[in-house]
Amino acid sequence: MNPKDIFEREKSGELISLDDPEYYKIREVINEAQKITFELNSSSYKAERVRSLFSKLTGAEVDDTFDLLPPFYTDFGRNIRVGKNVFINHACSFMDRGGITIEDHVLIGPKVNLITINHPLNPAQRQSTVCAPILIKRNAWIGIGAMVMPGVTIGENSVVSAGAVVTKDVPPNTVVAGVPAKIIKTID
Repeated sequence: MNPKDIFEREKSGELISLDDPEYYKIREVINEAQKITFELNSSSYKAERVRSLFSKLTGAEVDDTFDLLPPFYTDFGRNIRVGKNVFINHACSFMDRGGITIEDHVLIGPKVNLITINHPLNPAQRQSTVCAPILIKRNAWIGIGAMVMPGVTIGENSVVSAGAVVTKDVPPNTVVAGVPAKIIKTID
């Protein structure tokens, strides 16, 4: 039996200690992501160049319909996947070590934070991390300054209002708002 490497363990939600003998592998990816995001954020905005650098950052080609306005921030990059006709506005932060999937026709407002990583409550384990993926379904809209926490799915056609902190799954065709986010209406 082959033991899982640190990337597989992390994506499966295993507690990862900073003292893990394989942690250097995560640090290498983080360092590379920082170099690419620096280049992305310091070059003039040209859609083709942004798509090229974003593809390099994630390790997966993005569609020609993908659009991102820098600056953009990520701690890892490799675990982000985006569909077609996705728009990401400026100053967003994606902490993607647990995996972020953004389906087709999604709009993400400025300063949105997608966070897939957390620390345990137990002080003895606090120097460790645990991850859970975020899934944003087709036609969703995430408003300015919203924060989506680890393990959350945003349902198809749903809207996350500006400034909301989403800690639980959002059903399809709903609008959520507040801290923590609660359903305020359904979409016909």
